Amino acid sequence: MPAKRPYVSPLRQQAAARTRAEILRCATDLFAARGYGRVTVADIAAASGVSAKTVFASVGSKGDILDEIVDQGVVASDYEKTMRRVLALRTPEAVLEALARGTRIGNEGQFQIHEAIRAALPVHENGEALWERATSAYREALRTAARHLHTLPPAPDRPEEETADLLWFWFGPTGWRTLVLENGWSWERAEAFLLHTAVATLLRRTSAPEDRPSE
Repeated sequence: MPAKRPYVSPLRQQAAARTRAEILRCATDLFAARGYGRVTVADIAAASGVSAKTVFASVGSKGDILDEIVDQGVVASDYEKTMRRVLALRTPEAVLEALARGTRIGNEGQFQIHEAIRAALPVHENGEALWERATSAYREALRTAARHLHTLPPAPDRPEEETADLLWFWFGPTGWRTLVLENGWSWERAEAFLLHTAVATLLRRTSAPEDRPSE
């Protein structure tokens, strides 16, 4: 006689998923605001309204929580959707416009997660590997965009590898952070400036955008 399979309550699963999501959200906010090294599991538990035991049971240790935040950030950035759109475009201007818009949406939407990861780097036991894990797919996507640009007329008049480096410089997380957080630009202004700079540099177009978004 086959053994009975244990009953799993859908409501209990939903509640557990909500608890897990709230723990990760609170941990992200705390890491970004205070820095990874200054946050304890007890702090995360208090912010989430649960016990430390629940935090460990739901997500794991503080290191496990950070790993989960990194993984969620990669998935939530939706870079694959942006890249499908980019690779379907057939003019360099349209490709750069899609990159500017797509990376802006990703960075704006995942800003707290990026800040949480950055705050962890100085004290993390392997910060370099952590940053690589968080950004490797993002950087590879921009390399793919550079390869695509070099198949379209007029192609950039520089090596493909250099084009990829410049796309990372403009549209990678550091470029957005420098303009928006460190210099107080709006996301709209940063998008317009980065797009204009990319077009002017790669396609030798120097005319300024007709409509500059307000700050």
